[in-house]
Amino acid sequence: MSIHPTAIIAAGAQIPASCTVGPYCTIGPNVILGEDCELVSHVVLGGGDDGHLTLGRNNRVFSFACLGIAPQDLKYADEPTRLEIGDNNSIREYVTISRGTKGGGGVTKVGNDCLIMAYTHIGHDSSIGNGCILANSATLAGHVTVEDYAVVGALCPVHQFCRIGKYSYIGGGTTITQNVLPYSLTSIERNNHAYGLNKVGLERKGFTPQQLKELRTAYRTLLASKLNISDALTAIRETIATGAAGEHVAYLADFIAHSERGIIK
Repeated sequence: MSIHPTAIIAAGAQIPASCTVGPYCTIGPNVILGEDCELVSHVVLGGGDDGHLTLGRNNRVFSFACLGIAPQDLKYADEPTRLEIGDNNSIREYVTISRGTKGGGGVTKVGNDCLIMAYTHIGHDSSIGNGCILANSATLAGHVTVEDYAVVGALCPVHQFCRIGKYSYIGGGTTITQNVLPYSLTSIERNNHAYGLNKVGLERKGFTPQQLKELRTAYRTLLASKLNISDALTAIRETIATGAAGEHVAYLADFIAHSERGIIK
């Protein structure tokens, strides 16, 4: 067994010899680890005497993750509840997964083969299926169900009691307040818009009035004219060729020309 000398492991915790426990990890008395788990460092498992946590085999938990901690529920009165996690999961930095509550069934569950990215929160009494991906800062309230192979994008808050159907994909930044259809692609509308030149910021960085004028002219051609992007790019490059615009406009033109995913206009 590889346990760093700075790790704190309560009496009663069950840790197979095949596991690795890194520096400054804290493991509660009611924690059971499966074979071949790795706690990278500063991981908290169990969250006290009332925190029952079962972690399956071959899970890797990264730094500062807190699993099986007390639920964020004002009704919780320190009753013993559980978190159950399956096999072959990757749980990244600063992930928090609350255990269940008495009123919600007493258990939070995570299946097998999931990727739970940094800063994700899984609230009490939630159930995560197999093969799911929860991207950075996905935030699941209590009693959320995520079915098999669903993907929850980055920065997505999910309202309590919502159900996310299997094989669905939720685009980043989408707020979920109702059930998500299985097999669907669900995303917020993305009406992004470039509002012109970052004049104040550029002035603070020492851009000269002439450079600002050149960029303002280029942006007017790109955003305010009726030209499409290709024709606007041609017009901007003509100002460079005639010497009416300098290096910053040239960089802008190259940026547009090499934007394979397109630009926000």
